[in-house]
Amino acid sequence: MGREGEPGDEHKGEDGGDKDAALDASFEVAGRKIGKRKVRGGIIATVGFILSPVSWWNDLFVNIPIAYAFAALFALISEDLFLPAMVIGYWITNVLGFVLMHRGMKGVLSKDERKGPGRKEILTDLSVSVVYTIIVMVLVAMGILRLPTEYFP
Repeated sequence: MGREGEPGDEHKGEDGGDKDAALDASFEVAGRKIGKRKVRGGIIATVGFILSPVSWWNDLFVNIPIAYAFAALFALISEDLFLPAMVIGYWITNVLGFVLMHRGMKGVLSKDERKGPGRKEILTDLSVSVVYTIIVMVLVAMGILRLPTEYFP
């Protein structure tokens, strides 16, 4: 008899059937068995959280510095590319954060097919990204964020 989706499977030390057996293997941490799929999903979701605009601190310490470095590379080609590259780099980090959070949580949660975020959540996330993008654009326009060569004459 198959064990697909039977209640109590999580107590048998495996997170699923024979499919992806290497990822479904478990190991013991502090007397508790944890599946490798869940650990991997948790790490991916954590990286996604750090990149996404879900937390207030990530922009200052993560996304803006990454976007700034991205823009600085394009500014080597032309200074006119700095602002558009900054905005694009910022959006890439946010979108990548959401994608990684979603993929990571799929690995952490049960094997049930779960729907992604709802329309309202997506609109909220996009709205937050737009507001943060406007803030970054204002910081560049005010001269607070500048090309690296302008900080060190």
